[in-house]
Amino acid sequence: MKYSIKSVFKNLSLFLVFAAVFAALGVLVALDHTTSYKKIDNLANQKSIAADILNLSKENLELSFIQLHGKTTQLLYDTEKLHTLYQYSIIERVLLSTSEEYLSDLKTLDALRADFTKKADAYFSSTKDEEVKAAELTVSFDSFKSHINAIMIKSISYDQAKFNLHRQVTFVAFIIVLFAALWFRKKLALIYKDLELLNNPNFANYSFFSQEAGAISLKIKRKPPATENPTMLDAVTGINNLKGMINSYSEKKGIKESNYTSVTVFEVDNFSKTNKPYSQELTQSILKKIAFSLSLHQQATDVIARTEYNQFTVILSRPSKEQLFKDASSMRQGITELQVSSPELGEIELSLCGGHVIKPKNLSLEEAIRQAKKILLHAQKNGKNRIFQVKDVAHSEL
Repeated sequence: MKYSIKSVFKNLSLFLVFAAVFAALGVLVALDHTTSYKKIDNLANQKSIAADILNLSKENLELSFIQLHGKTTQLLYDTEKLHTLYQYSIIERVLLSTSEEYLSDLKTLDALRADFTKKADAYFSSTKDEEVKAAELTVSFDSFKSHINAIMIKSISYDQAKFNLHRQVTFVAFIIVLFAALWFRKKLALIYKDLELLNNPNFANYSFFSQEAGAISLKIKRKPPATENPTMLDAVTGINNLKGMINSYSEKKGIKESNYTSVTVFEVDNFSKTNKPYSQELTQSILKKIAFSLSLHQQATDVIARTEYNQFTVILSRPSKEQLFKDASSMRQGITELQVSSPELGEIELSLCGGHVIKPKNLSLEEAIRQAKKILLHAQKNGKNRIFQVKDVAHSEL
């Protein structure tokens, strides 16, 4: 099986896109982990600030009150910042679906912070009932601290879940990337070898890996010199004979598997073994010109051969059935434009009749040629210089 260079590079492009997407996800995971660390630092800082408030001295109430106001403001800022940080925890919010639970914890934390701030303000604002207010402040601090610890524990469990998920995705991605890298490395090495050997004249027995390089190699050796394999070449025209046609078709049929294939058998009008209106020299000159004209339309995947005295078989490969018939018609038209003359006969008009069939993949070449010859007979019965298809035969029999 030959691979298309276009397909290989298309798949390589998709692989690189996948690698880029995975790298972007890696960056997203890194940012998510950074956000998690910031949340933990934020919570730890709130505990530290709350402990500092609890340990403020009342020896200088004015100074203590100023410090209290600054620290409670910092607590409020840190609590609000947790909401902002959570917006960047995309994996946690989307994949773990922790929004409801976490936002509920933040709401509780905000309420406990407000209660702690209120109790601290009451304690430092007045000297009455200091013991009662101190006890209330301590209880409020313990509740605030306990809830912070609970949130931190949950954050650690969230991080563990994210790590497990990230680990699994990383393992799978590593296997995919490793397999793809080895696969593309092998395929690119074979493509490079194909291209390298195209510059080497000794590639006759090399089986090309890529369709494009195979097609180019066939184009390069499309018209091999007679000394290369004379048994497969027609001695008069220099193109394939019947044996060479079969051999060339077997080499080329797999190059463009998605294309349609047609077989057209052309016969020169009023020009047969039983009807020899011209000298041997002129006959051979005419056959050479016809073969050359047909070859001008030949593409890398096509096969053109002289298979009988006045018959030429053309095997074409094209993306559509319409293009096959159009190109076969162009070949026929090209023959009518040939200028051939002799001193005795003057200007000679040349034309071809043809039988054209689309060859299914499950039909043998020999059977396709046999069908094309049957259609050719119908075309000849209806005049000269025409190509018939199966539908034309059906129409002529009505």
